[in-house]
This record gives sequence, structure tokens and C-alpha cells, in this order.
Amino acid sequence: MNQSKPLTLHVPEPTGRPGCKTDFSYLYLSAAGAVQRPPVDVLAADTAELASTLVRVLDDDGNACGPWAPDIDSDMLRFGLRTMMKTRIFDARMVIAQRQKKMSFYMTSLGEEAIGTAHALALQDGDMNFPTYRQQSLLMARDFSLVEMICQLLSNERDPLKGRQLPVMYSVREKGFFTISGNLATQFVQAVGWAMASAIKGDTKIASGWIGDGATAESDFNTALTFAHVYRAPVILNVVNNQWAISTFQALAGGESVTFAARGVGSGIASLRVDGNDFLAVYAASKWAAERARSNLGPTLIEWVTYRAGPHSTSDDPSKYRPADDWAHFPLGDPIARLRLHLSKRGLWSDAEHAATQAELEAQIVAAQKEAEQFGTLANGRVPSAASMFEDVYKDMPEHLRRQRQQLGV
Repeated sequence: MNQSKPLTLHVPEPTGRPGCKTDFSYLYLSAAGAVQRPPVDVLAADTAELASTLVRVLDDDGNACGPWAPDIDSDMLRFGLRTMMKTRIFDARMVIAQRQKKMSFYMTSLGEEAIGTAHALALQDGDMNFPTYRQQSLLMARDFSLVEMICQLLSNERDPLKGRQLPVMYSVREKGFFTISGNLATQFVQAVGWAMASAIKGDTKIASGWIGDGATAESDFNTALTFAHVYRAPVILNVVNNQWAISTFQALAGGESVTFAARGVGSGIASLRVDGNDFLAVYAASKWAAERARSNLGPTLIEWVTYRAGPHSTSDDPSKYRPADDWAHFPLGDPIARLRLHLSKRGLWSDAEHAATQAELEAQIVAAQKEAEQFGTLANGRVPSAASMFEDVYKDMPEHLRRQRQQLGV
């Protein structure tokens, strides 16, 4: 009887650790303009190649290349760059505020600003996003009030959510921004359900669900794909692959030998894998998927390949699990720098305008922060009235709660 060799278990490892240089060859990159753009009515099975290559428009010299290069006017491009800059400046200011103990924690979108910004510009009023905690650029692109955003972060008297949500977990219905859930992946099934309801009502609005690479390991991800496929829900399913889920590399969620986009094809959903640091590619892919959904052609899954340049949150120290200079070597670069180069080459932007815009946005955000802090911060001990805990819970307050409120004298 032949003796079998012992079985071994494969445990994925990241391609870079502190003190080592990351090998980014695992990314499966394509040249800018090399990937074909199929018609919006393409069969899901025929997008298999699109799920393993990478849709890119901007090359290293800032030129727009290939069939995915979108028809987008100069004003929108300039607005897109301003919005990405605004998001990054806002994030930096809020991290400082957290370090000053004005809020409990914060989560930046450093390096991912192009995804939410361009995607928002590709949607229509009334469409609904079901985001994670790193898509604040969706709100920035909709010109949502900075003061209200900061009040939510500070959980103060003007917090529109009355302190019932963690910082950065916004909820803004009028801007198409569904309440963020702290439970991973729940927003994916919510997005599909909302899209199905829109179709049942005969409406024209579509949904856009968001998830991180790590959360694709949750069962809700697969449930959402099944329902979206079966009922051809008018939904865009966004997987933001920023390489890390806190300290866990994307390979542990199944992104080592197959792309996340390939899971969509396997579930009968048209799928794309897109350069998430390329504003033009994000806009083009988002428009393509939105048109597909609005034309009753069903869902699209998009894997946005990007890099989480900062910590997972202000409670995280990424230098413990990855090289400190990783982002500087990430082959898809900085989304702001790439769009800036493109606009400069077209004569739509200059170094002087960039500096002036930076100063203008910094002043705008500082002013909004000062206004918001007038209504309280964690640092100054000013807290909302205890009466707020009794409000917006029941339509008709139960008698026992009414008595408790009377006892508190609020």
C-alpha cells in the first residue's frame, strides 16, 4: 500500500511586510486603453475577460487612451479634481480634530477619492447609494453641507443623527446616501432589495451598493449576488479592493488566485475590473453600469482596484503590518495627481490654480469646522440634552418612558 504524502493547508500571505518592499506583480495590470469596451447589453458570461483584466484610460503621461475614454466636459473634470482635493483636505483636518480629542475616531479615504467622486457624477438625482465608511466623496460630489458632516462626527447638539451613529456613518437621504451600517456587508443586500423595489414600483431609479474586499467573505455578499442575478435588479455592486481589511491582506478574502470581479461572472452578473485611481476610468465604467441597470439589463459588479493609503482608522497603525512606504510604490499612483496631470496637459489646470484651490478649500473646511464646533465637541464636555434619548423612537411614547422622562426633568 502506497503511503500518501501529508496534506498541507495553504495560508495566504501578503506580498509585503514591514521592512520589505511589496511585490505588486499580483495586481494583473493592463495597459491604458488596452481593454475593449463591450455594448451595454453584453451577456454576463462574455465579460469574463473584463473581470480579469483592468479597465484603464489615463496613461502615465496623463493622456486619455482607448475605447473607455469618456465624453466628459471640462467643467465636470475640474469639479472632479476640486472634489477629490476637498475630500482629502477634509479627511486631514478631521484626523487632526480626532487627535485633539474632539471626536472619538475617524476613517479617511486617502488614495480612494476618485472612486466616490466620479461614481457620484455618473449617477442621477434620486439614485441611492448604500455605502461603507470610506465613501465620503459621494457626499462631497453632491455638495452636502460640511457643517452637518462635522456635527455628525462630533455627535454634538446639531448632529442630524442625534449621536445614534458612530462618526463617519452618515445618513443623507436627499443626497442618495443611505444610512451606513457598522455590520459588514449588510448594505449589499439592502442595495439589491432597494433596486428590486424600484423595479416593482416601475420607477426609474437605480441603486449602488458598496463593499470592501474583506467584507466579500461575508455571506451577505453572496446572497446579494444571487438575488441581483435572479431578479435582474437595477443595481451596481461595487467592490472597493483597497488591498487591506484592517490588517488582513485581500488574499485572505479570496483575492489571491482569482479577482473579486470574477465572482460576479460566476454568479451570472456582468462584471468589470477597473483602475480605481483613474478618474476617467471610474466615470466611464460607472456610466456603463448605470446605463445597463436603467435599461433593464440587470446588475453589474465592479471591482475598483485601489490602495488604502492611510490607516484603517485613527485606531490603526498600518506600519505594524505593511511597509511604511507602500503607497509611494503602488503602480496605479495617486488619483489626484493623475487627474491633475491630465487637466494640465489639456490646458485646463495650472500650478497656480492648484495652489489657490488648495488654499480656498482649506479655508472653507476650517470655517465649517469652527461653525460646527460651536455646537459642542467631545473635548469641551458639552453634550446634548438627555431628552434626546426619548425622541424619535416611538410614534406614541409608552407610559413607562413618559414617567422616566418626567423623573429626569427633561
